[in-house]
Amino acid sequence: MDQSSPQKLILVNRDPNGIATVTINRPDSLNSLTRAMNVDLAQAFKSLDRDEAVRVIILTGSGRSFCSGVDLTAAEDIFKGDVKDPESDPVVQMERCRKPIIGAIRGFAVTAGFEIALACDIVVAVKGSKFMDTHARFGIFPSWGLSQKLSRIIGVNKAREVSLTATPLTAEVADKLGFVNHLVEDGELLKKSREIAEAIVKNNQDMVLRYKSVINDGIKLDLGHALSLEKERGHDYYKGMTKEQFKKMQEFIAGRSSKKQSKL
Repeated sequence: MDQSSPQKLILVNRDPNGIATVTINRPDSLNSLTRAMNVDLAQAFKSLDRDEAVRVIILTGSGRSFCSGVDLTAAEDIFKGDVKDPESDPVVQMERCRKPIIGAIRGFAVTAGFEIALACDIVVAVKGSKFMDTHARFGIFPSWGLSQKLSRIIGVNKAREVSLTATPLTAEVADKLGFVNHLVEDGELLKKSREIAEAIVKNNQDMVLRYKSVINDGIKLDLGHALSLEKERGHDYYKGMTKEQFKKMQEFIAGRSSKKQSKL
């Protein structure tokens, strides 16, 4: 079932297998974002999060760019708006989304596009793609997390260099630094992204959501408090399980084990 915004600048496709694909669809402008697109993108993630049939989301851009950032011809309309409004903030809605988000990156992910990529849980990038932070170049203050998230992923010194010089971080370097999960050829981008999504779909959906949540909440804490968080949620989870659920768990494990043995 295909759905899109009226302008067809944000496309949403829901597959029957539980994989949804969101496409930023303004290729003639390298997928630069207008205020209306920000709202549509935010609402797309909010809707997909509520849709129980959706289990994984792939986010990509049409054409030769993932997202070249905010459309600077409409900058005043965007930046003078209510930047604290979570309902129209795509990054906030991505961060609130319980479902795993796979970023499928081709070409440029610039500033706001970089921040959207940072809000993904897993990143697949075409070789030669570039991530670029131009906040310092154009006098724009970051508000979608780039000043804080990047250093936590690639290290403080490298993040300073990327942001203060406004020079590109290539997908190849981002891969070595742990930001990009997989480097692929251009024709393999969506194929690889779907492979990852399909692997996630095969797992226990409830545990996938709980696991993503505890990872993402834990990285905001120091290790000691993060381990306590894991213990607490684990205790609550097992405490709430019924005998029937434990029985199903054992049957599932036994079934998996017998399948492995039959292949030997």
